[in-house]
Amino acid sequence: MSTKIFCDIAELDQIKKFNKKKIVKGFTTNPSLMRKAGAKDYQSYSKKILKICNNKPVSLEVFADEYEEMKIQAMKINTWGKNVYVKVPVVNSKGKFMGRIINELNNQNIKLNITAVYNSKQTDEILKLINKKTRVIVSIFAGRAGDTGIDPVPEFVKSIRLANRFKNVEILWASVREPYNYLQAKQLGCHIITVPPTIIEKIEKFGKSFNQLTKETVKNFLIDSKKSNFKI
Repeated sequence: MSTKIFCDIAELDQIKKFNKKKIVKGFTTNPSLMRKAGAKDYQSYSKKILKICNNKPVSLEVFADEYEEMKIQAMKINTWGKNVYVKVPVVNSKGKFMGRIINELNNQNIKLNITAVYNSKQTDEILKLINKKTRVIVSIFAGRAGDTGIDPVPEFVKSIRLANRFKNVEILWASVREPYNYLQAKQLGCHIITVPPTIIEKIEKFGKSFNQLTKETVKNFLIDSKKSNFKI
């Protein structure tokens, strides 16, 4: 099974550039990326993204923290495009499981990307609430788990096993830290990996030998030492 690469970005010029790449099969965003990209109005900015990318999946996140407001936002976001996945956190900021909203949106045939998942127990809780036809992505934050000194791979293995009972569920490797994560995700049988633009460009250059890398590294040291006029 091939692992699809989604681009994790909100900058419009970058979306234009990466939407043209065959390697990129979709886009994910979040409120932090939107803010970094300079978005002032969430709805109009999201619609600009969807105007550029109208034939690949785009995940757009709710930012409400309570059930009622989250549902209103999710229903609105869903109307913005046929390729939209509504991104909903597995819990709110107080740690409350968002099972009710996941279940209700799924029952209304709204495509979901459940985000900020860290373990297979959460995956299992999500899967108990969904049907077997409406598309669901479960985004597991590998890099952030790794930042705490915990190997995320065992949780992926368990989550993928659980998801394989569903034809409509995909497991996504999120919070990528290096290009090698793409190969890890592929080996595990992850359905999707979401990657920032700089790392996608590195993945496109896979295949260099260690000899090439050694020469390039030493050349760069040499160039920098000459530019600095270093003398001993």
